Amino acid sequence: MSVKMDETFRCVTCTAPVNIAVIKYWGKRNEKLILPTNPSLSVTLGQDELRAKTSVAFSSKYTEDRMWLNGKEESVSSQRIQNVLKEVRRRVRKRGAPGGGNEVDTSRHIHIVSENNFPTAAGLASSAAGYACLVYSLCKLYGVQGEISDIARQGSGSACRSIYGGYVLWKTGDLMDGTDSFAEQVAPESHWPEMRSLICVVSDQKKHVGSTEGMQTTVLTSELMQHRVDGVVSQRTDDMIEAIMARDFPTFAKITMQESNQLHAVCLDTYPPIFYMTDTSRLIVRLVHAINDVLGDIKVAYTFDAGPNACLYLLKEDVPRVMGLLRHFFPPAQRNGEPFVTGLPVDELPVTESDLAGISLPQSEGAIKYVIHTKVGPGPQVVTDPSESLIDADGSPKQKSS
Repeated sequence: MSVKMDETFRCVTCTAPVNIAVIKYWGKRNEKLILPTNPSLSVTLGQDELRAKTSVAFSSKYTEDRMWLNGKEESVSSQRIQNVLKEVRRRVRKRGAPGGGNEVDTSRHIHIVSENNFPTAAGLASSAAGYACLVYSLCKLYGVQGEISDIARQGSGSACRSIYGGYVLWKTGDLMDGTDSFAEQVAPESHWPEMRSLICVVSDQKKHVGSTEGMQTTVLTSELMQHRVDGVVSQRTDDMIEAIMARDFPTFAKITMQESNQLHAVCLDTYPPIFYMTDTSRLIVRLVHAINDVLGDIKVAYTFDAGPNACLYLLKEDVPRVMGLLRHFFPPAQRNGEPFVTGLPVDELPVTESDLAGISLPQSEGAIKYVIHTKVGPGPQVVTDPSESLIDADGSPKQKSS
């Protein structure tokens, strides 16, 4: 094929968000295509606080595909990375360049440099943000248009939800080839402007059982998992969408907590059992229910993915009181001048005697390392400032690994 592009170097930089599921994805009906056993629904969080950033570049001077993550070179030979690269390049060849011109040269090798501004592999949806950012960046680099969440799905299932902002549904799909399993936005980030999230970081260490391995074992061994798929999750998904559209926080919160509980119940029902939550995680659960009891209504909800870190959903007006109680029961250890709460500012309220009288829990100093305060945010963004690129003109990472 003839190719008109004569650039020796072309680079695109993008950011993509974390999403935290309120209807949980856990288990695949097809491992190769990453097709889920059930629908899932998530909230996309703000990128100022939680995001992946990726620069992708191609050049006639590159001799092989290469990738760096958080300053360390990683192999591009993994099946999931290859699936993403092959699918993007296939669509480039199929559709041609934007405007109907000649195709972009997909034979050129690419360099990928990516970084997260939050702990990787600690149960904070780093793979979702990372693969969404990679796919979005590649599609911008090559000019691929149209639905791309199904490409992100082939890297990491939950990554398809990070292609959109706001509240996002990942459809299970029925077709064997997976073409009807993709994400769609249920409501934009502007739909419920009062929604906030407090990410309680209990551990920033890599989890002991990866999500992929855990899901496979659960699907093979958990009887409760089959009950969940057959009789529970579909109705909860419908009820959750209805709650989001009505901005019904008590219903949203109750389903969110029930879903989190059931995810970890099926992990416990797996053989051998999988434990992602810690004693601190369980104390956070107890505190949330105690706060709701004291306040006389459901004002805050917890959810845990495959890790010990809690994501608390609540409305803006309740953040000061809840944050004050979090600090009281989980007082920060010495942080060498680093703040305990990062992200959006919080005017914490001091705890009251009546609050403390209604909550019978021990204080656990240092059990929560820090808290990230964020809100619902948009989908991936192109970074237009060239100085923000992570790649040098020679194709190397600007930030070298120490």
